Amino acid sequence: MMKKRDALTYPLYPVVLVIALLALIPFFFLFVLALKNQEGGLSSIRLIPDFNWSNFPKAWKAGDLGKAMSNSIIMTGGGIVVLIVLSAMAGYTIARFPSVLNKITFAILLACMMIPGIINTVPLYTLLIRLRGINTYWAMIFVMATNALPFSVFLYSAFIRSIPIALEESAIIDGCSWFGAFWRITMPLLGPVTSSVVILQGVGMWNNYAQAVFFLQDKAHRNIPLAISLFFQQYGANWPLMAAAATLGLLPAVLMFLFFQKFFISGITTGSIKG
Repeated sequence: MMKKRDALTYPLYPVVLVIALLALIPFFFLFVLALKNQEGGLSSIRLIPDFNWSNFPKAWKAGDLGKAMSNSIIMTGGGIVVLIVLSAMAGYTIARFPSVLNKITFAILLACMMIPGIINTVPLYTLLIRLRGINTYWAMIFVMATNALPFSVFLYSAFIRSIPIALEESAIIDGCSWFGAFWRITMPLLGPVTSSVVILQGVGMWNNYAQAVFFLQDKAHRNIPLAISLFFQQYGANWPLMAAAATLGLLPAVLMFLFFQKFFISGITTGSIKG
């Protein structure tokens, strides 16, 4: 049976390889362009880079990408921590205590998934002005975490339903509370779904531009997408330098995906298979 299944899947390998190569084409052209000399730029059709590595330090310094990188790390890291804590606790409550109120709350969260985050920008801007949250880390952290909350709660609740409740009941019999059982028993088992949340929502937080352009107006708090956008406006004629800046801004998100990707599929599918 196993050999028959392998024989059926072998013809799919070339298809998967072609799809993977097609997905890598934009990254290949971006990297090649980042290593070209300015006089070549887009006018040169050669796919061989000039290996002008100096474009990267030039772009880093000219765009002040070091400060923007640290800002993005602070805001994305803070947003992910807040998101994981809130969505895991909310998903646990919804999965383990299916009361009418929790079901209504879950339905509201699912409905919020249908609302684009950009729609809330104007009322959020008004609110943050009153709270003095413009040009602050904490405001962007909570805004990004809140926008990502509905889908993350959905993932956590589905995954927690696949975990036998007997594990927590055993801890409660031994004197642990439900809250303690969550942190000591359930939370350590949520690694796969947490990795999925980090990849899906963390990359979105890192690439957040639509709200950063409104809430991060001073240079000291600009994140990577906003800094690169302003860099493009200033160096629009220098394509290799812009490609180098884009590559530097993209690199942390790619590394984060590669680090967590082995748990990604497990976190997405476990709840739907066992739930």
